[in-house]
Amino acid sequence: MKIAVGSMNPVKVTAVRQVALQKWPDAEVTAVNVPSGVSEMPMSDAEAINGARNRALAAKAALGADLGIGLEGGVQLADGRLLLCGWVAVVDGNGREGVGGAGRLPLPPIIADRVLAGEELGPVMDDLVADHNTKQKAGAVGLLTAGLVPRADAFALGVAYALAPFVAPEFYEAG
Repeated sequence: MKIAVGSMNPVKVTAVRQVALQKWPDAEVTAVNVPSGVSEMPMSDAEAINGARNRALAAKAALGADLGIGLEGGVQLADGRLLLCGWVAVVDGNGREGVGGAGRLPLPPIIADRVLAGEELGPVMDDLVADHNTKQKAGAVGLLTAGLVPRADAFALGVAYALAPFVAPEFYEAG
């Protein structure tokens, strides 16, 4: 089994390995840099899902893999709050697709206001904690939960959900 991950971000690749290798211990998980085709800061679930799907399709095609997996972080305005969520898409060569989302986390106003003003979440978090490239480390979710939910773990949940049609196809193929 060859799995292509549409990101060079080590946190995202770790999330895929963490889940996929439970099901396919001999799988080859390879990262490849592909575009999302969406904005740097997806501002809706639909945009983030589209970015994840684009990454999955491009990764699969680039490496000729059995599965392509794309992961995309984004935000969604709901009930007056800006919610953070990571989305994952998995595709195979037979047209099958799985989509899964990680948990939702409301962003504090100090962060939400800056994102709504057009800033990308990663640099906002870098600025607030005086660090560099936090999205390849704890990420916003890890920082906002004081390490209770590392970013890789949050994305791993989305990976598991997106893999559902591939690991339990009998439920998805039934009429």
